[in-house]
Amino acid sequence: MTDTTRRSLLALARLLDYPEAELRLAADELVAIFLAERRLPAALREALVGWCRRLAATPLLDLQADYVALFDKGRATSLLLFEHVHGESRDRGQAMVDLLAEYRAAGFELDARELPDHLPLFLEYLSTRDDAEIGRWLGEIRHILARLAARLEEREAGHALVPLALLALIGAEGDVAVHREPAKQEPRDDTPAALDAVWEEEAVRFSAASDEDCALQSAEGRRLAERKRATPQEAVRILDPVSVSASFGEPS
Repeated sequence: MTDTTRRSLLALARLLDYPEAELRLAADELVAIFLAERRLPAALREALVGWCRRLAATPLLDLQADYVALFDKGRATSLLLFEHVHGESRDRGQAMVDLLAEYRAAGFELDARELPDHLPLFLEYLSTRDDAEIGRWLGEIRHILARLAARLEEREAGHALVPLALLALIGAEGDVAVHREPAKQEPRDDTPAALDAVWEEEAVRFSAASDEDCALQSAEGRRLAERKRATPQEAVRILDPVSVSASFGEPS
């Protein structure tokens, strides 16, 4: 894995963290990292650079308030990967145990602050892997990244650039297109009424359909732990700078 890819993954992870003063101070360093990442299309690099500069110019309290409003209210834009797959079902717990085992097998130890499926933490783990494994993992979660990007775009959040960039690393940024219209039609889950509804107990269904839903959830969740399974090559390949340049008409 190249040092450029490693730095890019870490920079993208930091952009999804709760903003602290260090983030604004590191804006120039983040800009340099993204300008050097030739695997990303020029337009996406420029958008990331512009966002980093806006972060540096925005008061910290405003950044923090925007972050809380975006990620701490509702589940649609959650940065917890398995929440998009399992919600709060017990399958999510097993999926996190499996992911934690993957981390430990690779010598990657967590502290107690974050859950294993927290996207910034997951990106830190990927930054320690080689290109093949990075591509395999990003291919496994591409459907989550595409949905998240569309929802963040709908809320006009610069954070949408992060899942877009991750998809671009495997040539899958086009995946977002099919999620944009559904994202526009989704009811907001961060309104006071929607947040109150979360506390209401849902009716339990006893039916063949409900059993099938649970089976499907469990099967989809296992996809993330079974990353060694064969996947379509085009879904998991880290693009090299030459192929990106050719695709977007950039000089090599």
